[in-house]
Amino acid sequence: MERTLILCKPDCMKKNLAGEVLNRFQKAGLRIQAAKVLRLSDALLTEHYAHIASKPFFPEIVEFMKSEPVLAVILSGDNAVATVRDLLGPTDSRKAPKGTIRGDLGETNMINIAHASDSIENAEIEVKRFFRADEIPA
Repeated sequence: MERTLILCKPDCMKKNLAGEVLNRFQKAGLRIQAAKVLRLSDALLTEHYAHIASKPFFPEIVEFMKSEPVLAVILSGDNAVATVRDLLGPTDSRKAPKGTIRGDLGETNMINIAHASDSIENAEIEVKRFFRADEIPA
């Protein structure tokens, strides 16, 4: 059983789409293992986006991700990482096919409904970044 992390981004939360997004994952057989709403700090965002911290668009991403609370969710199931990424579609919502979450609900490369872990290894790192062990039911 694999697990992955998603963050329902500020655009998702502002448009009240988290339920629809989670419903699509659940219909695909994934289970919600843990979930919480939180406001992201500069420190957490700097850690999470360390791989792009030197890019000129980094400050814009930080401001966007702090603009509204996000919903952090651990999803589990067979091939959870790949399943979530397939359901979301490409990062750039403008290139995402209709029928995918980003193709149906997203707007741009940044305003794209959700972050999703890109590998099994990163999923485990991200789960630990956003959830304490005592927040995850056994």
